[in-house]
Amino acid sequence: MSHDKMPESSIDYLSRLDVERLSLTDDEILGAVEDGLRLQGQGDAVIEPRVHLEPGVSNGHFNVLRGSLGGDIDVAGVKVVGDFVDNYALGLPSELALLNLMDRRTGQPRAVIDASYLTDMRTGAVTAIGAKHLARKGSKVLGHVGARGTAYWNVRLLDHLFDFDEIRVHSRRPESREAFARQLSEDLGKRIVVTSDWESCVRDADVVVEASRLERPEVMLRTEWIARGAFVVPYGTMSALEDDLLTVIDKVVVDDWGQCKNGKFGALRAHVEQGHLSESTLHAELCQIVVGEKVGRESDDETTLLWHRGLSLSDIALGHAMLKKASALGVGQKLRYS
Repeated sequence: MSHDKMPESSIDYLSRLDVERLSLTDDEILGAVEDGLRLQGQGDAVIEPRVHLEPGVSNGHFNVLRGSLGGDIDVAGVKVVGDFVDNYALGLPSELALLNLMDRRTGQPRAVIDASYLTDMRTGAVTAIGAKHLARKGSKVLGHVGARGTAYWNVRLLDHLFDFDEIRVHSRRPESREAFARQLSEDLGKRIVVTSDWESCVRDADVVVEASRLERPEVMLRTEWIARGAFVVPYGTMSALEDDLLTVIDKVVVDDWGQCKNGKFGALRAHVEQGHLSESTLHAELCQIVVGEKVGRESDDETTLLWHRGLSLSDIALGHAMLKKASALGVGQKLRYS
């Protein structure tokens, strides 16, 4: 069998241990993700709505995210991330992922990166960048529901920007929320308030993040608990929201309307299907605010909401930043490709 002779090439490989060794700073993570949003806002990006693969043999599915970024990043990427909610019983994270980066002109593979931590970091960064533009400048109280996966980076990166006076956390299992609070307290150097229910976690908080792991849609977050002027970030795969939530929200922002308007999962899925959220009632995509095409928060009493489904572009931008730092530090390994 004859094969066309290919020039010799290799791909960069960053394992989970390599990604940990990079010790990306909060500002490095936020900067990389904001670069991706800026390129998206400038139209120098291609994003396709995520697709799902449901193997049908356990309580979970795969998300497949695809995109291409220009500018100095100049790569295409595909991330495959599992979302298997019972993994904790096996001692595994619910989300395990790989990011593949390719030359966007030739398709030649460039890198394979463990994307489990990357997914958590970039999700937290989008939450925090959303808050930078949409939360009250003097926000002092954070209420966070959910303790696994992306939760840590939501809280850490939000606190990096706001230095909250009070951080409240809640999750379904007491051992999980207690362990989460201990880790945050150690890393952030401040007391964390652990709550035993949703209401005492989120009622009247300046910033409310709902990152729950429900098995099916179920109303858990009551609209009446949302304070006037709050910033709300609901992104559970299964919705925990009441149908009337958007009646108290002045501005709804998403990461990418193309993927928010379709699919079967997501916090505001029912609101889209019932016509409560549409292209005409949507205020902006986050990238439009980042580049100044649309305004963010305009007054202290505006109540705002960011719904992010997860952007392939954020994965690609952060993966690219990881590769640059890895190269400078001599971290990772080369794998022979051809």
